[in-house]
Amino acid sequence: MTRESPDPMALLPFTALALLSLIWGYNWVVMKVAIADCPPLLFATLRVWVGVLVLIPLMLWMKRPLAMPAARYIIPFGLLQTTGFVGLALWALEYDGAGKTAILVYMMPIWLIIFAWPVLGERLHGLQWPALALALLGLVAILRPWSFSGDWTGSLLALLSGILWAASALWQKRYAPPGLDLFNGTIWQSIFGGLGLIILTLLIDPLQVHWTPLFIGALLYNAIPGTALAYFLWAYALQKLPSGIAGMGTLAVPLIGVVAAWLQLGERPGHWEGIGMVGIFIALALVGWQHLRPRNRDDIILPTGQE
Repeated sequence: MTRESPDPMALLPFTALALLSLIWGYNWVVMKVAIADCPPLLFATLRVWVGVLVLIPLMLWMKRPLAMPAARYIIPFGLLQTTGFVGLALWALEYDGAGKTAILVYMMPIWLIIFAWPVLGERLHGLQWPALALALLGLVAILRPWSFSGDWTGSLLALLSGILWAASALWQKRYAPPGLDLFNGTIWQSIFGGLGLIILTLLIDPLQVHWTPLFIGALLYNAIPGTALAYFLWAYALQKLPSGIAGMGTLAVPLIGVVAAWLQLGERPGHWEGIGMVGIFIALALVGWQHLRPRNRDDIILPTGQE
């Protein structure tokens, strides 16, 4: 009796998910490098609008709908998702390392289960309780409030970025029109969120860019693999895999960000910071595992970030 060889086509969705995690995980290093030549909010604005310019022809080629969703849904979504999440994540990188920022921003699922209780009536249950405790303990270890030293600006911006990301996910779950196309929603929320970033940039950042080859490469990385290819891979993985498995796959993003920042930028976490990162990552894994259980597979709110 011969054993059947695995179907190579069955591995494609997992390959797409792995590639997506590599792209978004390494992008934390790319963005950290980019803001050496450009203020963070200005870079966030440029990456969003270059991404829009890349997505428009891609949508035309795929014959995706271009009609704008209802303004009362898409404008707040764009302000939360792109202006808030993307803008503050880049701003946080001005003050903290790429790996630390990635971990703090990706606490988003923890804030999500907290906010879903009063907003959606979804009470914490099962593994969510130890996950919440581990995440909060990890956060305390990273911030070290007992030392009363250091600048918390970057950490607070990263946490606020993750909180706004969670708020955008709740908004999406509660108010998204039925059958909304992933690419259509992405491009329109990017447009309105990009307008919000323009305003923030004009109010806060100097309009100075050093157009070095490294900066141009970082901008193109964010626009092409980081946005256009990443959303294609995400849509494909969602189509072929259960949502819980696809969501679990993105847990590798902050881990890749930490490892890449360590190897390329020399960002070696300190003792307490390392303990905190491990605690938060285990907490995220517990939340993801909870959603893999059959009773929760339809409840998972999938990430739409592009970091």
